[in-house]
Amino acid sequence: MADESADATPERAVLVGAIPGQPSRVLKEAARYAGLLGAPLVVVHVDVTRFVTYEDPDGYVHSAPLDLNIATGEGDLAAVTAAATAALAGSGVDWCVRQLVGDPALAMKHLADRTDARLIVVGTRRRGIGESIREFFTGSVAARLAHRQHRPILVVPLDEPVRDDEELWPEA
Repeated sequence: MADESADATPERAVLVGAIPGQPSRVLKEAARYAGLLGAPLVVVHVDVTRFVTYEDPDGYVHSAPLDLNIATGEGDLAAVTAAATAALAGSGVDWCVRQLVGDPALAMKHLADRTDARLIVVGTRRRGIGESIREFFTGSVAARLAHRQHRPILVVPLDEPVRDDEELWPEA
């Protein structure tokens, strides 16, 4: 694991979006591709409870919380860091964790632009009506990335695929 200062974000890395509770498969696939590309891995957590207020010319980002419970974002970052440490142990890939704020697709796009990332890896959404409603209002991070930047995107399924004859939203 590398230094966690924002200035130390490696160039030409593979970026992987990470959220607390996400299956380790996403991190492991990202590490596999980073290894194949001979690139470092940047595990990116985007704190959606904060938004960017402005960015200094030197790149320092000022943010403000949507609510006053700042500990939520800090706890999520700790969970993502712990999951990455467990999933990437022994992978042989140099990696680091970065926390961004705001809209996940835009934050990852800007980091990819700033560091000339080689690949962006994201997981699919979880199955269920709640996630479908959330995606309806906020959109798919993978789809939004695909329409807003030129880098390749790897979308890793989180669950077993739904069979053609299976209900997408089984009744509870």
